[in-house]
Amino acid sequence: MIKERWNDLADVKDELANRDWFMGTSGNLAIKVNDHPLQFLVTASGKDKRKRTDEDFLLVDEFGHPVEQTHLKPSAETLLHVEIYRKTNAGCSLHVHTIDNNVISEIYGDQGVVTFKGQELIKAFDMWEEDATLKIPIIRNYAHIATLAAEFSEHISGDTGAILIRNHGITVWGRTAFEAKKILEASEFLFRYQLRLLEHKPSPNI
Repeated sequence: MIKERWNDLADVKDELANRDWFMGTSGNLAIKVNDHPLQFLVTASGKDKRKRTDEDFLLVDEFGHPVEQTHLKPSAETLLHVEIYRKTNAGCSLHVHTIDNNVISEIYGDQGVVTFKGQELIKAFDMWEEDATLKIPIIRNYAHIATLAAEFSEHISGDTGAILIRNHGITVWGRTAFEAKKILEASEFLFRYQLRLLEHKPSPNI
């Protein structure tokens, strides 16, 4: 099981790296291995995610602590993944920093949410109604990770979702690695679309 999950997460990492979404070793990825007890693989801190090695991930427990003795350090934001797996049936969660999601989070940060309506890519979130509205929360970027995780946890609902951290990045989750990647791709498409729209229509009605 762990080998299969490792390969699933490594494949996602490779694909996102090819999109150049891991600038400066930023970002972190996680995939659940066990439910009881909760254990998941998470990216090791400070690694070059453009490379594929045997030390890309480590297994952590329900508190985000390494399961086995290791010199590797879990990603600084491991507690965000802990909250997702604690509150949902998600199997994979992804966190990336892109220019688009940072700019969107700053433009709409004071509102605490960015809203999309009438966009085809909303379907990636399992929203199929013709008038569906997608709201992605934007939370403050607390330097203290435990405080950030507590605020983040308040906005987690459902086995799929996305949350923006202002001027930091986006965290998404889904039941599988494929679903989480799909939600991430759709979110980044919507952000880029919105920014392009703002260039031509300063006050879009979405």
